[in-house]
Amino acid sequence: MSKKLLLINDMAGYGKVALSAMIPVLSHMKYEVFNLPTAIVSNTLDYGKFDILDTTDYMKNAIAVWEQLGFEFDAISTGFIVSKEQTELVTEFCKARAEKGVTIFTDPIMGDEGKLYNGITEETIDLMRKLISVADYIVPNYTEAAYLTGLPYKEEGVTEEEYHTMIDKLRAFGAKSIVITSAKIAGTDCRSVVGYDHKKEEYFKVDSKRFRYVSREPEISSRLYLSESL
Repeated sequence: MSKKLLLINDMAGYGKVALSAMIPVLSHMKYEVFNLPTAIVSNTLDYGKFDILDTTDYMKNAIAVWEQLGFEFDAISTGFIVSKEQTELVTEFCKARAEKGVTIFTDPIMGDEGKLYNGITEETIDLMRKLISVADYIVPNYTEAAYLTGLPYKEEGVTEEEYHTMIDKLRAFGAKSIVITSAKIAGTDCRSVVGYDHKKEEYFKVDSKRFRYVSREPEISSRLYLSESL
């Protein structure tokens, strides 16, 4: 029987990201995929202009109906979340499912290249710390990991030992396995994926070059890598 995966993320009308990218890939990998959109977005945010439809009310109603119908999932993956109310809703939903043994994946989408996205505040970061506390696997990029831990972001990158410190701080919030994408290793010219595997109880580092048979993007490669844990 195929695994049932619930994807909680946004849907962009223009742009192959989030749900529009995840659903076909995971479906091709033979998972039974369901979705709960956090927002309908006109286009990816890098164009400078965009429109976002917040779907929090729909999410509340959908979850209530699902509970009445007894729908259950083997794993839940969370991504872009648009508000405090929505973050609290998703956190409580994931916490209740985690207590039933459901595997929780969280991508704490907040920023990149050393900067937070528009609208992301310190309150958002604090709420995201609560969400990752119930996660089995989290997939922050280097920028997001720095903000979540309160450690400085360094343009030139940091050493593997410093990443281990960052990972330990993330695990202290409650997250079990950590995968940090777009990791800049000081003294090198390539991006890597670094992290901690709670099942093997060991740190790891994978240079993006090793994943080029899958994708040139370490973020995409890491998500496929994580899917193997199911």
